[in-house]
Amino acid sequence: MANKNQHNKKNNNNKNYKGNNSKKTSTIVSECSYSEGITVKELAEKTNINATDIVKFLFMMGKMITLNSTLDDDTVELIAMQYNITITKEETVDSNSLEDEVVDNPEDLQPRAPIVTIMGHVDHGKTTLLDFIRKTNVTASEFGGITQHIGAYQTDVNGQKVTFLDTPGHEAFTAMRARGAKMTDIVVIIVAADDGVMPQTKEAIDHARAAEVPIIIAINKIDKHNANIDKVYNDLADYGIIPEEWGGQTMFAKISAKSGLGVQNLLEMILVLAEVLELKANPNKLATGTVVEAKLDKGRGPVATLLLQNGCLHTGDSLVAGCSYCRVRKIIDDKGREVKVAYPSQPVEIIGLNSVPEAGDHFKVFESEKRAREVANNRAEEKILQERRNSNGMSFDDIAYQIQEGNLKEINLIIKSDVSGSAEAVKSSMEKLSNDEVKISVIRATAGAISESDIMLASASNAIIYGFNVRPDAKIKKLAEENKISIRLHNIIYKALEEVEAMMKGMLAPVYQEVVLGQATVRQIFKVSKIGTIAGCMVDDGVIKNGCGIRLIRDGVVVYTGKLGSLQRFKDNVKEVKAGYECGLTIEKFNDIKEGDIIEGYEDQQVKDETNAS
Repeated sequence: MANKNQHNKKNNNNKNYKGNNSKKTSTIVSECSYSEGITVKELAEKTNINATDIVKFLFMMGKMITLNSTLDDDTVELIAMQYNITITKEETVDSNSLEDEVVDNPEDLQPRAPIVTIMGHVDHGKTTLLDFIRKTNVTASEFGGITQHIGAYQTDVNGQKVTFLDTPGHEAFTAMRARGAKMTDIVVIIVAADDGVMPQTKEAIDHARAAEVPIIIAINKIDKHNANIDKVYNDLADYGIIPEEWGGQTMFAKISAKSGLGVQNLLEMILVLAEVLELKANPNKLATGTVVEAKLDKGRGPVATLLLQNGCLHTGDSLVAGCSYCRVRKIIDDKGREVKVAYPSQPVEIIGLNSVPEAGDHFKVFESEKRAREVANNRAEEKILQERRNSNGMSFDDIAYQIQEGNLKEINLIIKSDVSGSAEAVKSSMEKLSNDEVKISVIRATAGAISESDIMLASASNAIIYGFNVRPDAKIKKLAEENKISIRLHNIIYKALEEVEAMMKGMLAPVYQEVVLGQATVRQIFKVSKIGTIAGCMVDDGVIKNGCGIRLIRDGVVVYTGKLGSLQRFKDNVKEVKAGYECGLTIEKFNDIKEGDIIEGYEDQQVKDETNAS
């Protein structure tokens, strides 16, 4: 009997608890606040709305979610409107931020070199001007006639240092130019006297104004017979740039970058303006700044060019750049010399990063390697979550068919390149192809080899992967095939743009010229005086055929493209070697083969290939 009474008492307690809870949840709050990444369950607890009601409401709105799903700001606002709640978002302090948040004491500040960006229309003489200033040539390594890398260089002017930032002039690099303006103190906009103000000249002015950076106008090619300086003055005045001699506030320099006429006067103008700006930094603190360029180097691994904006960088510092981190192994200045310390406004190249950061990322030095690794890992996780929020797999031809049928309104792309500046340029160009019927959305554009993470993101978002001068290994190719992910491989931007345009118009031909035969990994190297370098390989995937075309891939980046010289099994010449077998091979006119390199064989065939194109 006692047990029965206790049981009834327990039930009554439960009823009372449920009743109280029911009363609690029935009173929906009139106002509340929330933080980034709030889940359905957390929002329900904050607002006293039944979590099941939130799930039902969003289901009716076409959103499939669970109690642990993260809600974006728009969805939170939608729920708040439905239940008449005034909701505000809490401003959270980001402990993983790479911004320089410490305000320096005025007495700790010391003068620093001005950072100057050269901007202007293509062929107006930016590279020629920089060449004259630093007496070196940067156009030799340009591919396809376009400068695809941003460079930073420091030079002495009348005993004072000036840092120059070179931004490419082609319209594909608008985003890079915008980024260049944000990390600079002075913008020099170069205008050709024979050509006048062009669309990209106006873009450059807009970027400089948006970044609230002072402008100096350099009128170039004044020694040409058809130079019309008055027209340039009038055109710029129409655009709101008034020269000092007309009563305005903008310095104008007349130069010839080719002969050097007037360049010294331009440099002196830069020093005068820098003096007025009173540029200062605190060298006695941990370094912060911006990644100017980053790439995967075939011999050195991930390499980043950094522009220090505050503090000093030392060899051995623990640094986070974007989502990458390292203990700095080596610092190289713009002259190619190894240095132990880098100072504010100095551009340097660093080696030691665990992955390739993105151009434009902030970097920051932390007290310990442990803290740097923690911050980088947290930032990487947050980036992946953000990409998933913003972004399930279809093949290339499936997507083309869906567009043709009018069922697909958005194409998601993932861009991978050997250099992050190229990736950003491709992203900008691809997104410009969007029209009223089909939108092109680039959900990731980074430097480095095509990874498992890229395949997973492509699978989750129905994306096509575009690789520029990078190749997937056998494991990645197999994973892509299993997930029906298309990987398109190119080395010229315009061919990729033409391909996407053709896909958007539904005009894709089902036959492609090049087919990848297989891949082999170099296990051993033998050097023979009369033959050259013989590579002892294991064929990992497909088949390697004698006389086929080959690509030598090192760390995911194509190092050499050529033709197979010879192919042997033991001492016999053979026509082909299949996966799982060892072989010895040579490459025609190429001997720089290293252990761990991947040899990819290919040939031209009239056959449908859904995962690769050149």
